[in-house]
Amino acid sequence: MRMDEWEGPGEVDLRPLSARSVVLSLLLGTHPPELPVRDLLRAVEPLGVAGSTLRAALSRMAAAGDLRSTDAVYRLSDRLLERQRRQDAAVHPETRPWDGDWEMTVVTATGRGPAERAELRGRLTALRLAELREGVWLRPANLLRPRPDELGAVARHFITRPEESARQLAGNLWSLEAWAKTAGALLARIEATADRPADRFTVLAAVVRHLLADPVLPPELLPADWPGPALRAEYTGRRRELIAAVLGNPG
Repeated sequence: MRMDEWEGPGEVDLRPLSARSVVLSLLLGTHPPELPVRDLLRAVEPLGVAGSTLRAALSRMAAAGDLRSTDAVYRLSDRLLERQRRQDAAVHPETRPWDGDWEMTVVTATGRGPAERAELRGRLTALRLAELREGVWLRPANLLRPRPDELGAVARHFITRPEESARQLAGNLWSLEAWAKTAGALLARIEATADRPADRFTVLAAVVRHLLADPVLPPELLPADWPGPALRAEYTGRRRELIAAVLGNPG
């Protein structure tokens, strides 16, 4: 079963900016994830968000538990810190040299409802595993990331080596060509929005979503000219420039 979490080949998912999405994007990309109201007000102005709209969004986000505030400084709530960790891992994944081993996770729990199954699928996909068949998830063992403790209650984990070609198996599990085409389209969009901060901000948010779907495979299993490293480098540099422009500091 292919894990097609991204758009169709070459398509770019550009979502309209809202005050909430701007605030979240700014804080998710800031370390530590906190900004004074004055900096947020300065940041959203070139992005087309009015100050009154921002203040209303901040109040709603604080009431919803997305943000915490102290002395006019807003920071991500604890539950959104995990989202920041996932985003950081998407932009800068930690890997190790691949020796040919594969991770295999087998779901052993039964009797779960649709919501529980969907949540588990989301957790396994976030670990950049792909489903070979129902309940059997795989990936090359080259990626360093923590495995949630709660998975131990519903799944068992193994290290294995498939008999078939590793490159062929990876091609069956992930639509690499589609991911690469969309990455190329995003790179072109970044370049085309150099003088339009709001549009560039929107494109960079789409880049993060796309990087979350990058399987981060070993180079041996990737097509030639894989655009993952280029997209990460371009995102990192352009976001730094954009944050410096809207906040007046290097971000």
